[in-house]
Amino acid sequence: MARQLLGPQLQVAASPLFPPILGFAVIVLFQIVTGFTAYRSATLSQALLYAAYGLLCFLVVQLLRRTWQIRILTWGFSAYGLAVALFALVQGLASNGKLYWLRTPRLGGWIYGPYVNHNHYAGLMEMLLPIPLVFVFTRYGSNPRKAMAGLAAALMASTIFLSGSRGGMLAFAAQITLFAALLLRQKRAGRMVLTLGVFVVLAIGLLAWLGGGELAERIASIHSETRKELSGAMRVSIDRDAVKMFAHKPVLGWGLGTFPEVYPQFRSFYTNFFVDKAHNDYLQLLVETGVLGFAAMSWFLIVTYRGAIRKLKNWTVDTNGAIGLATMLGVTGILVHNLFDFNLQIPANAALFYVLCTVAAMEPRFGLTRRSAA
Repeated sequence: MARQLLGPQLQVAASPLFPPILGFAVIVLFQIVTGFTAYRSATLSQALLYAAYGLLCFLVVQLLRRTWQIRILTWGFSAYGLAVALFALVQGLASNGKLYWLRTPRLGGWIYGPYVNHNHYAGLMEMLLPIPLVFVFTRYGSNPRKAMAGLAAALMASTIFLSGSRGGMLAFAAQITLFAALLLRQKRAGRMVLTLGVFVVLAIGLLAWLGGGELAERIASIHSETRKELSGAMRVSIDRDAVKMFAHKPVLGWGLGTFPEVYPQFRSFYTNFFVDKAHNDYLQLLVETGVLGFAAMSWFLIVTYRGAIRKLKNWTVDTNGAIGLATMLGVTGILVHNLFDFNLQIPANAALFYVLCTVAAMEPRFGLTRRSAA
């Protein structure tokens, strides 16, 4: 800020994401000013949170300008994902049912890693693991570094399954399928697909070594009830109730952040659980902001994917393309998972999601990578 203010003129970099962000902000501001919200305090509080996300996106666009900066961010995210995955493994092996072995969640939960809800841990890994994984397939970096990155990605992938998140498993499968489809379009498609196969085998090997028995039990119980989270049937009921809520106010919704206050009058079943989320981020967005808010967020995602896809042509040798692909895969994973959960209602995951979208939508501004000797 000091450098900008002391300079001859203020230079603000633009992003194609700014228009949809401003459009969504106008909708929420209209809800607050006109009283078109069921609970003004909740909408105002949530609006401040979204303002923080918007400011974070703005800062990423202004500050992330040089190739060395994106490399530091890449390695930082990879190291962070690996550290959290290792912590989750240790905690899983020696768990006492408390967060960090110290604190018992007030409303219960299914603890995995630093998250009360194992699904949200899986959401974090879905966004982070494509970063080291894509690096393995680029022509930048030495073989030892690529091996390290591949091992980190495989470990992160295995913890998605060990966490027991069914939505996370499905999201990871979607990411690998999309990545494989893109690899098949490359000149050395056979070799690249083989490398991806080795990665999957490594992840499965780590999974079997670290907790294959627990995973088998989890998969066997997919159609059964569980006491640690809402059952599948209950989530379907919540979705149906949410559709009814949307039908009452389809244009502007009930107000951002008002789902917990409005939902009880539409709930069609009895439960001891406190239902404060729709367990489907798309439906919750429709309920709270209506068709207009959903359209603004759809616009945001279309711009994100368009920006990423435009940079994919030479992604194996171009930093812009590699980062575009990694962020696009991370965004895709969380979007698939959000069909069954509410990762974007968790600030830690939402903040990372919007940062990935911002980087994916950026215009090419980083230099080409240099091919290193093995």
